Amino acid sequence: MSAAHQRPSHPSSGRPRALDVVNAYVGLMKPRIIELLLLTTVPVMFLAAEGVPGLGVVLATLVGGTLSAGSANALNCVFDADIDQQMRRTRRRPLPRHAVTTRSALVFGLVLGVVSTLWLGFLVNWLSAGLALAANVFYVVGYTMLLKRRTSQNIVWGGAAGCFPALIGWTAVTGELAWPPVVLFLVVFFWTPPHFWALAIRYREDYAAADVPMLPSIAPATVVARKIVAYSYAMVLTSLVLWPLTPTGWFYPTAAVVLGAAFLVEAHRLQARARISSELSVLKPMRLFHWSNAYLALLFVAAAIDPFLR
Repeated sequence: MSAAHQRPSHPSSGRPRALDVVNAYVGLMKPRIIELLLLTTVPVMFLAAEGVPGLGVVLATLVGGTLSAGSANALNCVFDADIDQQMRRTRRRPLPRHAVTTRSALVFGLVLGVVSTLWLGFLVNWLSAGLALAANVFYVVGYTMLLKRRTSQNIVWGGAAGCFPALIGWTAVTGELAWPPVVLFLVVFFWTPPHFWALAIRYREDYAAADVPMLPSIAPATVVARKIVAYSYAMVLTSLVLWPLTPTGWFYPTAAVVLGAAFLVEAHRLQARARISSELSVLKPMRLFHWSNAYLALLFVAAAIDPFLR
């Protein structure tokens, strides 16, 4: 490990400003990813409570979930520092910029993991704590260390770590697992490939340069688009399974149909553009990526609102 990789960068004064240090550690946690994870946690808590869950358990779950996801993301930054250095999308992260040392980032990630597990265990319940820890380990070991650099199916299976918030939100309220959160787990599971592959199309040259076999970097755009459409149908059909399993009213299934139809239209449009050209200016993959974020947020919000409209 190079000395430059170990030394954090300093301003001319020789001492890093406190705000810069704080921002660097926050950056290791990847807060934008955490926002999306929490957005799938809280609505499930409303669904599980069939109304408004206790404020205390919501806050405790949000804090614990933030710390747990931040731990996984920080450890991911440690093991992927060489990749992040090469990719335009990630080279401004704290480790490639040498804003923190590798050792400090590793300790930070491990401490967050321990604290988050104890926090959720004592303030929520140990089932939720165990699920959060399992998601953390699966993301770091399963995805980052084992799958990401070895197979084009990396995000398909590795992305399962991002599905756990649905289980955690439910168990935080009920203390037990059930079929409804499993269905929502699967919705996120099938949502992840279309979501991430759309982004990876945009940065396929970066993945190729970093020797990461992300599907869009090793397969033609037509193949990627066809798989995106297939996973999109699986996602939409799975979202409709929640209706008979949970005593939802009319609102959730209506929202699931409308949102799913819009998602499928956008996926098919990407497939149609892929048949014309593989150029990014024609493919416009970020349209599907941005819509995928909106789709997931609105679907889970619909699940949270439904109990109030019965």
